[in-house]
Amino acid sequence: MSDHHTHPHPHDRHQDHAHIAQPALHEHVFLGEGHARNERRTWIVIAVTATMMVVEIVAGNVYGSMALVADGWHMSTHAAAMLIAALAYSYARRHARNHRFTFGTGKLGDLAGFTSAIVLAMIALLIAWESIMRLRAPIAINFREAILIAVIGLAVNLVCAWLLKDDHHHHGHSHGHDHGHDRHDGGHDHHGHGGKDQNLRAAYVHVLADAFTSVLAILALTLGSLYGWSWLDPVMGVVGSLVIANWSWSLIRDTGATLLDYVPEDEDLPEEIRDIVSREGAEIVDLHVWQLGPGHHGAIVSILTDEPKAPSYYREKLAAIHDLSHVTVEVEARAA
Repeated sequence: MSDHHTHPHPHDRHQDHAHIAQPALHEHVFLGEGHARNERRTWIVIAVTATMMVVEIVAGNVYGSMALVADGWHMSTHAAAMLIAALAYSYARRHARNHRFTFGTGKLGDLAGFTSAIVLAMIALLIAWESIMRLRAPIAINFREAILIAVIGLAVNLVCAWLLKDDHHHHGHSHGHDHGHDRHDGGHDHHGHGGKDQNLRAAYVHVLADAFTSVLAILALTLGSLYGWSWLDPVMGVVGSLVIANWSWSLIRDTGATLLDYVPEDEDLPEEIRDIVSREGAEIVDLHVWQLGPGHHGAIVSILTDEPKAPSYYREKLAAIHDLSHVTVEVEARAA
């Protein structure tokens, strides 16, 4: 937590002049701790998915299998969604120190996740529409070939899901008084302290959705081949589309909330800030907390007290909350 703006107390204006003299030292790098790893894995998943897509489309045309061709083009939609995630990682990294982004590029992943969620919703609608059309006008199914394709697709998606699994996700906030980093010098980067990477989550949900539809397809096709229930395949398609639509809505809701600086009900950061300030005999009259990126939060704290101290004093106290990466403190004396 090295990046702290302050609005100086009337008796502390010299600090403000010192800060203005060195604006180039102040950076706003609020990328998640796993940014590079997640970017690399996303590109690997794109390569695997695109390879499988090309193999299926070519093999389908060579062997005259429309099922293979259809599944190949279906995989292309997920490859495109993965591309949104990968490009977002790349752009956020390359522009992390671009000062025209007022609070850095940490929330670009949420924007990409929101976009991917909309794409996922469109895929769910397409699956539902195609399934309903199949119910109205059933077509002959080559069960053996279709099952083989579904099994291969499931295997590929399980590998991709493993690659995108966020094993380094940390819940909650980290606390302590470790001052190994200089919290008052704006001359170094802010690396993540955990937090949910919504961009990675969106990519993971796309792969999971594809795997889920493969499982439903294998179940429906196996039962259909055994009992002649050709209608079960499109019915499973409708079920799958509803589940995927629900995942999509969850992702839209969470990423949209972050983009609008909504503070979740289970977010305890505001209470922690109030608790620390109240222990100093001061009152918070205005408080704004928002997410800057995975594991990074910003805060504007307006303090009213009978015995005003320099903003740096309160910043030092708030340094115990590691998820606070950017703090602005205003201090006013209570009227007599």
